[in-house]
Amino acid sequence: MSNQGPENNNLIEFIATTIETMRDQMVTKDALAQMATKSDLAQLEDRLTTKLEVQITAVRGDIEQVSLRLDSIERALRARLDQIETEVSRLRSVLYLLVKDRPDMLRLLGQTPPMSG
Repeated sequence: MSNQGPENNNLIEFIATTIETMRDQMVTKDALAQMATKSDLAQLEDRLTTKLEVQITAVRGDIEQVSLRLDSIERALRARLDQIETEVSRLRSVLYLLVKDRPDMLRLLGQTPPMSG
């Protein structure tokens, strides 16, 4: 039995070392397999670039729609304001005709009546 002791210890040590080495190699291979390749990174970059371009295009479209809507609102407001200015001008004309015999009434328009002499 003493005969088998040192040989068994050497054999067990050899087996343990071999298994440990194999395990380390497997872990390294697994780690390498999980790492992205340059090709993987290039594909990811292409996908992200495409997605970003699509989103930028969508945002530009939204901005264009808002801009068109604001232009439309501005035209509508300008038309309404022009209409109001025309109506105010007509009202002033009518008021001037009504108060032509009473210049002191011009104060109602925020104007100083002419001095009568």
